[in-house]
Amino acid sequence: MPDSENTTSPAPFSFDDSPIARELADLTSRRKALAGVQVEFDGTTRVVTVSNQKGGVGKTTTTVNLAAGLASIGARVLVIDLDPQGNASTALGIPHSADVASIYDVLIDEEPLADVIQTSPESENLLCAPSTIHLAGAEIELVSQVAREHRLRTALDTYLSENHVDFVFIDCPPSLGLLTINAFTAATEVLIPIQCEYYALEGLSQLLGSVTMIQKHLNTSLHLSTILLTMYDGRTRLAQQVADEVRTHFPERVLTTVIPRSVRVSEAPSFGQTVIAYDGQSAGAVAYREAAVEIVRRGHEQKSHEGAR
Repeated sequence: MPDSENTTSPAPFSFDDSPIARELADLTSRRKALAGVQVEFDGTTRVVTVSNQKGGVGKTTTTVNLAAGLASIGARVLVIDLDPQGNASTALGIPHSADVASIYDVLIDEEPLADVIQTSPESENLLCAPSTIHLAGAEIELVSQVAREHRLRTALDTYLSENHVDFVFIDCPPSLGLLTINAFTAATEVLIPIQCEYYALEGLSQLLGSVTMIQKHLNTSLHLSTILLTMYDGRTRLAQQVADEVRTHFPERVLTTVIPRSVRVSEAPSFGQTVIAYDGQSAGAVAYREAAVEIVRRGHEQKSHEGAR
């Protein structure tokens, strides 16, 4: 029989030491940090195309939640919904039935962009040029149009000459057609969301090749500025491996912030909201707000480096 003096009792369980408690403590500290964040906008407009030819990577989710995150810290943001599915319009609470004036009218009938823009009920700083079902046929109709690759850029330049916004986000369909080419031609930056899952880098080289082609022939100022890792699950080795691989390939372009897998992020669009409005204290909302702050600060740093050259 073992000596009772030599037996050791297991350490009592403490909730404070559990992974859930550590996660909650981290989230609380991040919320506090965001509450004290102050960022400045220098009056210039950054035009960002959010693109990935691979579907299901959180492209539209990233577009609307970054836009809402920026609006929440004082930026005036315009979202242009170039995806015929209209999911960005839905998430921003913007009506986009067939009889609504939309980005289709701008591209095909040369309506002024100002005439189709609506303000999201979430924030007066959050604007949207909606998509409608008519946009599904725009690829074919654009083929015969004059300056077909530049129609969005022309409309956007006219709008920006009379109205100020700090950011323009263009949500693209997951294909390289004339709608996406219009988005690339109108923008100066490309933001690529990459899911932290198997095949994450599939098709990325093709997308980068498309960006290079646009740079060469249509828009010399276009560049890949930002990569955002989405659907990250820190409990899996695969997610960590994908994140490491992407950071190895694009060390200067990948945001430090990663977007976790989140039920709240998935639920929000069904209520016609971004996750910022739906549950602004959730892990997904906090991550998107952190990403928004990081994008602003990186823009300032890049401008400072360019000015120092």
